[in-house]
Amino acid sequence: MKDSVFIYSKDFLTYQFSQHHPFNQLRVELTLDLLKKMGKLGESQIVAPRIATEEELALVHDAKYIHAVQRAGKGGLRDEEASNYGIGTEDTPIFKGMHEASALLVGGTLETADQVMTGKANHALNLGGGLHHGFRGKASGFCIYNDSSVAIKYLQEKYHARVMYVDTDAHHGDGVQWTFYDDPSVCTLSLHETGRYLFPGTGNVTERGHGLGYGYSFNIPLDAFTEDESWLNAYRKSFREVVKFFKPDIIFSQNGADAHYYDPLTHLSSTMEIYKEIPKLAHELAHEYCQGRWIAVGGGGYDIWRVVPRAWSLIWLEMLNETPSGQLPEEWLQAWKDKAPVPLPSTWEDQKPLYKPIPRKKEIEEKNAQTVKKALHPIMQSEESTGRRNVNG
Repeated sequence: MKDSVFIYSKDFLTYQFSQHHPFNQLRVELTLDLLKKMGKLGESQIVAPRIATEEELALVHDAKYIHAVQRAGKGGLRDEEASNYGIGTEDTPIFKGMHEASALLVGGTLETADQVMTGKANHALNLGGGLHHGFRGKASGFCIYNDSSVAIKYLQEKYHARVMYVDTDAHHGDGVQWTFYDDPSVCTLSLHETGRYLFPGTGNVTERGHGLGYGYSFNIPLDAFTEDESWLNAYRKSFREVVKFFKPDIIFSQNGADAHYYDPLTHLSSTMEIYKEIPKLAHELAHEYCQGRWIAVGGGGYDIWRVVPRAWSLIWLEMLNETPSGQLPEEWLQAWKDKAPVPLPSTWEDQKPLYKPIPRKKEIEEKNAQTVKKALHPIMQSEESTGRRNVNG
């Protein structure tokens, strides 16, 4: 068994809306190159993705929608019909071969599922995946197909697995949540910037699930300008409590890297500190509860030069039980500095101070602590009552 596998194909770059669209899969190649230049990623650890079949996509997506995406990628979808499916919009423009490019990202995440569940690897990483906004019959927020939802459904049907999905993208993981909102065998936990001012506007604490799935959706909407300490307190507390409550067979983590202060699309104030801790806790809990079974995917992240390569490299390095510090490889900096529109960071850590002090720091921290308490209240209350029953005999 390989301890960890890295899913990659140069064809991930074909998922490209336009030259100037904020979603840019060059970030996957930047990350791959950084790891290779560190000597931490060899060819034997890289596994090629496959293209998801229509049948696999239909585990989540409506057949009419899949056919609309296929036609759109060949220039055969009318504007009016396209808009009904959420494609041809400013967020999700139509591009040639969009079905094939999207199905490849889904196939990459399906490959992580097979690698881990068949015992070929303990951990698997697909940075091309993590497109968590896609719905059954509609594209949304840069996401055409929802690879995470398809892969979780695949894990359920093929391996009968109880899946815990944890999403640390700054945008709420709405597509995955709604897919499994009435399903008690999938537990979703999303930590994100409050939707008050940020797409998609969902992810309130009160979104707890529906029907048999009630109590299996957890949301931690964090206040704008949340900093490292408050972010990490929320993450550690919620993740530990929810995994203890749910006891999954596998942990599936979505690793959007857009909660960073530099990200141009969000309003959080975290630094590289949280990106060291995010995979560390996922790794620890996977071994504690799931015999090490851990799938990780990418997601958002729109400062592709200064943030994403460092943040995503840390996931793979954690899978190898390594924590880097100090200087980035000079060879990597030299290879990319002339292509980058901003000066590249030279170290794994951010320079301090990265930003001016946040005036509402204490208020933000108190509000976030209350949000966590409210989100976890049902399971904490249940735990307390169980404890009292045990004490009373």
